[in-house]
Amino acid sequence: MINSLPNWLDPTPWIEHSQSTDLQAIKNAIYSDHPGERELALMLSPAARPLLETMAQRAQAITRRHFGRTIALYTPLYLSNYCNGGCLYCGIAADRRAIRAVLNVEQLDRELDAITQAGLDEVVLLTGERMPEADTSYIREAIERASQRLNNINIEVFPMEESEYRSLAEAGCTGVTLYQETYDPIVYEQMHRWGDKRDFESRLDAPHRALQGGLRTVGLGVLLGLADPSADLIALYRHATHLLKTYWQAGVTLSFPRIKPQMGGFQALHPVDESMLAQAIFALRICLPAVPLLLSTREAEAVRNGLAGIGVSKMSVASKTTVGGYSDTAEASTEQFSISDERSIDAFCAMLREKGLEPVFKNYDAIYREPTVYATRS
Repeated sequence: MINSLPNWLDPTPWIEHSQSTDLQAIKNAIYSDHPGERELALMLSPAARPLLETMAQRAQAITRRHFGRTIALYTPLYLSNYCNGGCLYCGIAADRRAIRAVLNVEQLDRELDAITQAGLDEVVLLTGERMPEADTSYIREAIERASQRLNNINIEVFPMEESEYRSLAEAGCTGVTLYQETYDPIVYEQMHRWGDKRDFESRLDAPHRALQGGLRTVGLGVLLGLADPSADLIALYRHATHLLKTYWQAGVTLSFPRIKPQMGGFQALHPVDESMLAQAIFALRICLPAVPLLLSTREAEAVRNGLAGIGVSKMSVASKTTVGGYSDTAEASTEQFSISDERSIDAFCAMLREKGLEPVFKNYDAIYREPTVYATRS
């Protein structure tokens, strides 16, 4: 286990700014023409909280400039909840008395049909860590079957080798989501008691391997509540900008999951309230104008209603966190975490339209995908 981060990722030089009480410096950061780590840290400081409305207005203007009044929609599909990991914060960790399940081919097809019939065209396929029940070959088959129905297929699974990612790209996978969970190496080691996920460096390098393997997009994120949120968010920003510079034709998205109730009863070590969540999203929108920022159904209706179109440009909808949850075809299984926004697609879209936002179910056709040429990693 490493004890320090590489220089290109280390947030330490900027942490002091996240404790600034200089309101004028924070205002200047909000309206900076070229915001970076320093400006992000200033906007994350507690002293910036009274300026939250100013940040929201700035974030909304930037969001509309780059994404219009649209909200892209997607939904997660849990293929399996088998896992060998020892993550303290997860409801499907290996030592939880969870009811395990994995979709067979027939069940998978019914799940995909249910999602397609709902009008959605983007799915995230999820599993636990690498297991015999859901290994790379299983995920590839799931991608192949999903690509017969959908144009945008992402995976949120275990880290893989470049050759494995290349195989999945050939099968129709368009992107990978892989949260580092926390960029604090010491906290990371404490949270991951055993299993493949203990390998901090392998996980950190996985987005690079995925893009080298031909995937179009990578989704990054931290699990807010594990470590100092300011440090994690600055490191997240640095990770995103590093990938964007290295793979300039690739896409990067950012997510902001907070620790939610799950089997095991883990409590956040550094609680992040709703105001802090909004502050983080506004600050990162100002610093990363063209990067899609995601918000899932982990958050309550009121939070998602308030943040839609104000920094956030992409949201999950009608999510199920159990295996076989869309068509009720699989045996009962334990959910990874509790969702908070259980609205139907119609109800959620009605809310968006009332706010003057347009839900987007489909962004592009697979037939129009162009070959991607990547820069050499620095």
